[in-house]
Amino acid sequence: MYQKLILIGNLGRDPEMRYSPEGNPMTNFSMATSRKFGERDETTWFRVTVFGKQAEACNQYLRKGSKVLVEGRLYSDSNGNPSVFQRQDGTYGASYVVTAETVRFLSPRNEDASSGFGPMDDDEDIPF
Repeated sequence: MYQKLILIGNLGRDPEMRYSPEGNPMTNFSMATSRKFGERDETTWFRVTVFGKQAEACNQYLRKGSKVLVEGRLYSDSNGNPSVFQRQDGTYGASYVVTAETVRFLSPRNEDASSGFGPMDDDEDIPF
């Protein structure tokens, strides 16, 4: 069996790096993918974990709003479901957990990353 997930979206906050007890770096960040249909926007949140040298690079170069492409594996909670949360407006949403195998930076280095956060437009270039 094989599973591969490919996501393109924007970071919802700055990455956070920590080290395992063995001293291996790991970085966590949240990212949102968005799509429009009709007058409505649909946003799905993912919690991404990256390990090793990629974790260090993500922590160093990514910021809230950075656009990334993530390839990895999807994980569920102990019941096989995504994590469900309630937003401030009372509506419910779901967050999915992804272990990244590859993270590609899509925001230009000189671009202010915070200006790129929000729903992706249909006209944006997608690298595949």
